[in-house]
This record gives sequence, structure tokens and C-alpha cells, in this order.
Amino acid sequence: MSETTHDGGVALSAAVSPDEGMTVAQLAAKYGLTVSGARPSLVEYVRELWDRRHFILAFSQAKLTAQYSQAKLGQLWQVATPLLNAGVYYFIFGVILHASRGMSQDVYIPFLVTGVFVFTFTQSSIMTGVRAISGNLGLVRALHFPRASLPISFALQQLQQLLFSMIVLFIIVIGFGSYPGASWLLILPILTLQFLFNTGLALIVARMGAKTPDLAQLMPFILRTWMYMSGVMFSINHMLAGRSEAFIRAMQVNPAAIFMDLMRFALIDGYGASNLPPHVWGIALFWSVVVFLGGFVYFWKAEERYGRG
Repeated sequence: MSETTHDGGVALSAAVSPDEGMTVAQLAAKYGLTVSGARPSLVEYVRELWDRRHFILAFSQAKLTAQYSQAKLGQLWQVATPLLNAGVYYFIFGVILHASRGMSQDVYIPFLVTGVFVFTFTQSSIMTGVRAISGNLGLVRALHFPRASLPISFALQQLQQLLFSMIVLFIIVIGFGSYPGASWLLILPILTLQFLFNTGLALIVARMGAKTPDLAQLMPFILRTWMYMSGVMFSINHMLAGRSEAFIRAMQVNPAAIFMDLMRFALIDGYGASNLPPHVWGIALFWSVVVFLGGFVYFWKAEERYGRG
């Protein structure tokens, strides 16, 4: 484009760009550009997770194998750790503090071991979940994938570890006189509900831990307090005998207590339905669905921020 100057010369002027005056958002829309790492819709996010289901399973198995790779006993620590914890708790609570009140030793020992194994499943899912993003920043920043794959994979790792450990739990329960029966079929739905609950918690703490890595240092104290309130070492019914019915029910609907008591009811012959709160299956389903769906949506809402700090 040109124009004549006052002295007869010809001056050239730059052509006006057709994009002049457009905002960044308008330019992006015009040329079909999208934000890198933008959060997809919830439905699309679920589809992406399903497409990566093989990665989630393989990653959980690799983490499980590597967990004890430096230890001489290897995978046996999956069983030895909760058993040692159960032995310590039995000595302190069963022998010294007599927390077995209302139960014979044939019931109390399987009761205690079952509680330790089941609570450890939830505890470990939370502890690995809180570091799922902050402890894998290299992977998060290098590859594009739905970040929920990591906490879900860690929760799946803990489920696989529990299934391996339950072989020993079965031996202990049978050794104290509780033999396989129809109630043992309840183990599958109990573990399914607990896995959903644990996964929801892992997703929640994964987002919190991504923003505040120091949460991983605080979490053991929170979990220890939760354990002592959940009836891992004692029967809530017997220990709180004489307290108000409302207080006892409030303690019993604690989700950790719900899943432990359901598993004890399924496995131990001497642990009857009288030890369970009313509508126990409905409560378990409520905790599982609400925590899983709430945790999933809560994690998804921060999808584009993971690894950006």
C-alpha cells in the first residue's frame, strides 16, 4: 500500500493486519487454538480414564513390586507389617488394658487382626494418595494423561496388597474356629465398597497434597487419631457400654468402623449382627458413593493446575 508525499515522493505504509484489535481469546477461537492441558468435561475425563485403564493397572502392579524390592523378605512384608502391628496392639490393648472385654480370646484375636488389616487398607490408600501428584511431578509434567490415574492406581495397589495379605487373615480366622461359610461371600461387596471409599479419599488428599506437600507430614497423626476412634482394638459396643445410645451410634457410623465391623461379621462366627448399627449396608453404600463421587469431582476441578506450581 502506498501514498504520495508533498514533495512528489512515494512512501510505503504497512498493510493493516486483519487480526488487529482482536483479543487473545478471539484469536484463539479464530484459529482453533485451545489451552494446553485444559480440563476436559467430566464425561470426557471419565472416557480418558477408561482408555488408560491398562496403564492404571500396570502402574499399580509395578509400584507394588517395587515397594519392597530392596528388602530381603520382599513381598512378605505386605503380611508381616500388619501382623506385627496386630501383635503390638494385642499386647498393649488385649493383655495390659484388657480391651477384649465382652469377647473370648477365640473371637478377640481374629477381631483385632481383621481390624488392623482392614484399617491398614484405608490408611495406606490415603498415605500413598496424598503423595500421588507431589511425589510424581516428573511424570505429571512430562506426559499428558488424566491425573486421576495416579491416585486411583495407588488405591488399586493397596487393594492388591490387601488381597495378598488376606490369605494370612483367613488362616488366622480359621485357626481360631471360624470356618468358611455363606457369610464369607460378603467379603467381595465389602471390599468393593471400601475400595470406592478409599479411592475417593485418595483423590481428595491427592489434590490437597499437590497444593500443600506438607500435608504428608501431618497425615500420620490424623490417621492415628482416626484409628483410635474407630474400634480397631476394641468393640465400640462393649467399650462404650453405659454411654448414651446416640453417642454409641455416632461412633459406629464412622466409615472406618463400618467397614471393619462388616468384615468381622462376615469372617468371625462369634461376631454377630448385634454388634452392627442399624442399616449398616445402607450406611456403607452412602459413605462409598458420596466420598468416591465427591472426591472424583473435587480432584477433576483442579485438573489443569497439577504440576504447574
